[in-house]
Amino acid sequence: MKLALAFLGALAFAALPFLTSSNYIIGVGISALTFTVAAAALNLVYGFAGLLSFAQLGFWGIGGYAAALTVVTFGGTFWEGVLWAALLNGAIALVVGYPTLRTNRHAFVISTLTFALLVTLIARDWVSLTRGPLGIPNLPSPEAFGQRFDTPAKFYWIAWAFAVATIAFLYALCSSRIGRTLVAIKQNEPLTRAQGISPMPYKLAAFAVGAAITGAAGGVYCFELRIIDPTFLDFYYMQTFLIIVIIGGTGSFWGVIAAGIALSALPEVLRFSEDLRMIIYGVILVAAMFVMPSGVAGWLRERRLTAMREALR
Repeated sequence: MKLALAFLGALAFAALPFLTSSNYIIGVGISALTFTVAAAALNLVYGFAGLLSFAQLGFWGIGGYAAALTVVTFGGTFWEGVLWAALLNGAIALVVGYPTLRTNRHAFVISTLTFALLVTLIARDWVSLTRGPLGIPNLPSPEAFGQRFDTPAKFYWIAWAFAVATIAFLYALCSSRIGRTLVAIKQNEPLTRAQGISPMPYKLAAFAVGAAITGAAGGVYCFELRIIDPTFLDFYYMQTFLIIVIIGGTGSFWGVIAAGIALSALPEVLRFSEDLRMIIYGVILVAAMFVMPSGVAGWLRERRLTAMREALR
């Protein structure tokens, strides 16, 4: 049932360019797709592996810069840029994750936050590479099969295909034995050790995969913006990814996907009041957490359990 709904949802999103000619609405759709992918990657790390990682912001920025520099500085294509963004972030995550995952949870959080801040400083101060506050403007449009994706409607297909492929991969991973092992490690690590399972390789793999996917999403998104500068590492992005995961339900795959689409569009829906838009958005989030402290998925699960108990009486 869930897979059927997901398939219908993917088809509905594929129809967006046919339903509107507004570049603004299509741009919101591109943002929703890329933010949902990045949030799903964070959900793998935080929701399944139990690792609250602020390093995702750093990986997002590294991915954007890696893709942009591959094209502008090294003469590569957009597709090579996104691939290098994923591979570079995966490698960095292995290097960063190996020592930090050996610390306790609090030290891990601080270490990943420090990493994200360090990446921000590098983006701002390594002028010879990143061009500092000036950034890298006028990123060229991607090309494939003799077609130039130079309009929002055309670029939307790249974001849609990327989101569908990535979400399908993450679903296969999270629903596999690896995903179930990650949940077991999160819930009771000493018990999993007693069963002869070493948590470190699983945590490190989840951290690296999440970094690679987040980096690729950042690479795609910067070409939608057509520019990348240090503001690409604004904490707003990390805040958005984390809110999506929490509201959707930490560890719930489809809950996070649904929340990603809804919460990416919600600030735009509230533009009827420009002055109060973010205040209303914040009030909605606070109210949602009061009503659904375990997220949408947890709230639905509790309702099902309540209905089952009532039926058994």
